[in-house]
Amino acid sequence: MNKNFASQADLEEKVVTFSELSPQRAYAYTAEGDPNTGVVIGDDCVLVVDTQATPEMATDVIDKIRGVTDKPIKYVVLSHYHAVRVLGASAYGAEHVIASQDTRDLIVERGKEDMASEIGRFPRLFKGVDSIPGLTWPSMTFNGKMTLYLGSLEVQILQLGRGHTKGDTVVWLPQEKVLFAGDLVEYGATPYTGDAYLTDWPLTLDRIEALGAKAVVPGRGDALITEESIADGINGTRAFVTDLYRSVEKETKAGSDLNAAYKSVYERLSKEYGHWVIFDHCMPFDVTRAFDESNGIRDPRVWTDERDRQMWLELEGAADS
Repeated sequence: MNKNFASQADLEEKVVTFSELSPQRAYAYTAEGDPNTGVVIGDDCVLVVDTQATPEMATDVIDKIRGVTDKPIKYVVLSHYHAVRVLGASAYGAEHVIASQDTRDLIVERGKEDMASEIGRFPRLFKGVDSIPGLTWPSMTFNGKMTLYLGSLEVQILQLGRGHTKGDTVVWLPQEKVLFAGDLVEYGATPYTGDAYLTDWPLTLDRIEALGAKAVVPGRGDALITEESIADGINGTRAFVTDLYRSVEKETKAGSDLNAAYKSVYERLSKEYGHWVIFDHCMPFDVTRAFDESNGIRDPRVWTDERDRQMWLELEGAADS
């Protein structure tokens, strides 16, 4: 049986949780495996980490923020650039949108293509798609590290290495020991690796682990608030990206083409990870990128709506629901 393209068949609304991670300082907006948003409340303003996919969807995050503070939302931080994470930014009215320079470079290179691609993949997550005014552009960029002080609260915005994308950024609250990890860490959700640097990712996770966070907000999945769950999130993500790459590399060395590699790797990984959120969505993209990287294509190729559907047709036999 052919599978529906990407997440087109995923139409069930998720239950939202807005959980406090540090008293009156840090919160996580999560929704059963949908993309997460982080909220940091300083002495005189609010910082939001990732924005949801549309301004209409962002209004629910804003409602949750207004339930705990009336301070103005001054900063939006992009953990990386994927449309489902960033196109709701305009709703917050923030003075500054912050991203790594590498992330801005990706917007220049492939922002329009990424927008069309992800809207096609995730119809449910783009509720109110007509409310999107266009691409989200940072007003401030940095390389490596930026530190903000929201009054007495220190906020470190860090590039710890490549993984999910070349522009990956985490937000670290050293006083609170709270980390917003973006899609570098997932919990009970399949890592999307279509734009990844798979051989870099485990080392980046080692650097995340070394921070010693007491709470971690992953890109998808529940907020991690115990030592055990934090370890599970980091180790599970590391295991998946390692197993994916090694499995595909083995097929490449054996001379398999992409189609044969996909079938073999899907069968192998489904036994361990098939119950994770968006597994069937991610695997064609994940194996394709791993196949490229194992064949020496160091930088991810641009995904377009047309390329998405052609790839899906070749690997799954259908590109439409």
